[in-house]
Amino acid sequence: MTREALRSAAGPAAGVPARRYVLAAAVVMALGTVWCVGFLVGGVGSEAFAYTFVPVGGAISTASVAHMVRRCDLNPVARSFWRALMVAMGLITVGYGWLAVDMLTHAAQAHTRTMPMPAAACVGAGFALALFAVARVPVVTTGGVDWWRMLLDRTIAFLGCAAVLWYAGLAPMLSAREPWSRQAMVLVGLAFIAAVGAATKVSYIAGGPVDRTAIRLIAASGGVTAGIVAVIAVRFGLIAAVPAQAVVMPLTPVLATLGVAAQWRACLGLRRDTARSGKLLPYLAVVAVDVPLVAMAFGAPLEWPGRVVVVAAVLVTALVTARQYIAYEENARLLGDMRVQEERLQYEVSHDGLTGLANRALFRERLTAALGTGHASVLLVDLDDFKTVNDLLGHGVGDRLLVSVADVLRAETGGDGLAVRVGGDEFAVLLTAAGADPEDLAGRLLAALDQPISEHRLLVQASIGIADAVPGATVDSVLRDADVAMYTAKQRGKAGSVRYVDGMGEPVLAHMQLGGELRRALDNDELRVVYQPILRLDDQRLIGVEALVRWHHPTRGVITPAEFIPAAERTGLIVPLGRYVLRETCRQAAAWLAEFGPDALEKAAANVSARQLHDPDFVADVTAALTDSGLPCEHLVLEVTESAVLRGQQVSRTLYELDSMGIRLALDDFGTGESSLSLLRAFPASIVKLDKSFVDGVEIDDGQPAAANARQAVARAVSQLALALGLDTVAEGVESAEQAAVLRDLGYTHGQGYHLARPMPASAVSALLHRQQSMAAADL
Repeated sequence: MTREALRSAAGPAAGVPARRYVLAAAVVMALGTVWCVGFLVGGVGSEAFAYTFVPVGGAISTASVAHMVRRCDLNPVARSFWRALMVAMGLITVGYGWLAVDMLTHAAQAHTRTMPMPAAACVGAGFALALFAVARVPVVTTGGVDWWRMLLDRTIAFLGCAAVLWYAGLAPMLSAREPWSRQAMVLVGLAFIAAVGAATKVSYIAGGPVDRTAIRLIAASGGVTAGIVAVIAVRFGLIAAVPAQAVVMPLTPVLATLGVAAQWRACLGLRRDTARSGKLLPYLAVVAVDVPLVAMAFGAPLEWPGRVVVVAAVLVTALVTARQYIAYEENARLLGDMRVQEERLQYEVSHDGLTGLANRALFRERLTAALGTGHASVLLVDLDDFKTVNDLLGHGVGDRLLVSVADVLRAETGGDGLAVRVGGDEFAVLLTAAGADPEDLAGRLLAALDQPISEHRLLVQASIGIADAVPGATVDSVLRDADVAMYTAKQRGKAGSVRYVDGMGEPVLAHMQLGGELRRALDNDELRVVYQPILRLDDQRLIGVEALVRWHHPTRGVITPAEFIPAAERTGLIVPLGRYVLRETCRQAAAWLAEFGPDALEKAAANVSARQLHDPDFVADVTAALTDSGLPCEHLVLEVTESAVLRGQQVSRTLYELDSMGIRLALDDFGTGESSLSLLRAFPASIVKLDKSFVDGVEIDDGQPAAANARQAVARAVSQLALALGLDTVAEGVESAEQAAVLRDLGYTHGQGYHLARPMPASAVSALLHRQQSMAAADL
């Protein structure tokens, strides 16, 4: 039966059986007390009757243990302890019952008769079994030094308590004018040992499995009564046997049944046993062993019991010395561990966990100190296109590449400064050495990074911004200048270094502010979608549109995409911006199809950035735009660049998922990226858009056929490959009739550009569709 079941079954009456046993034992003790007073005062009854109260109380305490073992849901260790204790109580009860019968049958000699040896043997066996049961109770689990420390503490406590009980209890009994029998003194000694052992043991029991209060009461049941018996035996001689047997020794069953009740309540969860360590017990034992020494110092005779105490005191002192030495060694070890841990924590707080370089906090601390000397330079190093490494090769390869870059920085910086990982793929170097040239270091770093590094032999480039600490500079101003210089290096083509000069921050700051204003523009509906028609080159018929976005700034007027798209990419606003353009394109295309018929417009194209393709919600955004607008999937074209297609497995999965939905994909600005023509076979494209750079000059006829063929070679190759793969072609940037004619001869079917039609609002496209529809009706 579980504890909860017992508790619910027992209810408020759970402790009634235990209380009944306690009450019965107390009644026996009270009756013994009343009889003893009557005997001593009025001579009531025979002295032999005094020996009957102990076995009656013992039977009650034994029955209480048996009842508790049967009814309580004890764990195996506690059950074994209480069963052994029940047998021990039974043996002690049998021994004192034997003594009672012997005294009653020899009542005339009760005053001088000693305890029969079989009875003493039973009681002695009971005490020994009780000691064994206590010894088997597990203590706090320890090992190594802690085990030796606990052993010393328990030994000190045992010797200190035993010395006091010897000096004040057992030794006076041995030297009393009317000494008791050997059996009685042996049993008193065993009771003392059991009490001291239990008291010492209970201080190191970790809150179970045997209730600590229960063990204390069991220890007191033997120790308290034995101590009182020893005192009255020395003080009153043999006559003390009557109060000892009738009043003092019946106290043992009372305390024992109280211990059983404590275990019963703990078993039912009615009382929580709070685990407390025995840290004070050895010190109390040291004080206890000094008590007899103080007594002898003030005149007590130094006889052989006192000499035993002196020996015990010497042993305790030696053990305390050993204990303190162990504590000293342990404290020294703990202090050493704390120093090591503190150094490790300080290192972790001030260094990057991946690369081992100094982190931003230490960087700012050292830069602050360097500004006080007036000489410091900062190099801010940002890896170019590091995200591509993570996307294509995984973050594990990216982390190892960062470690290799850190090794390069550490080696090139040497003792001239502090190499730092600021965060992500951004590093820094603080130069403080006199004569150190930051531009020379930047050159060495770029040269080192121009070679393959890391175990994967990867090439990585970096943009480096350099800033010098000027008089009055602060940490933030130096870092801001270095950041501006680094950003300028990226704008100039990456893989280079730029040193900050006054005024450099203004255009960079304006560009950064543009990103903040773009967020406001999205919220305030300042963006407009315009559409550039895509025409058939043979008859100039409108077959589709490409959606483009314009920003109508409240103070700066119309801002072109070339200005704000880089800011959108950098800030991540390209995702909500692209979502807005996509939804508006789908809505407007669906409106045109509803107005002019399903054949009026073959395709409506929207540009998609690599950042959008990495967005896990992008496919859901496309699905929502089509569903909300009602535009059929086959009328939507998504244009992606070659570089975006090569951004890893996530992008590839997204593109194939879109293709499976029936959405057509166009490879935009073809020929300008880092791909090869084989990309057309690996990428699920249905349209190839030739970049304007290959359209420019195709129409030039300078009378040199070889030069003309060279100018048209890429355009011709792309057209032939697309034709072989069954792909549509669109030529971008057509700016003259001659270009259109040449492209048509090269095999291009569709084109777009200022010669064919400029980007225009939706209303202008509607007008074109209306005119085209009217012309078709007139031809009929």
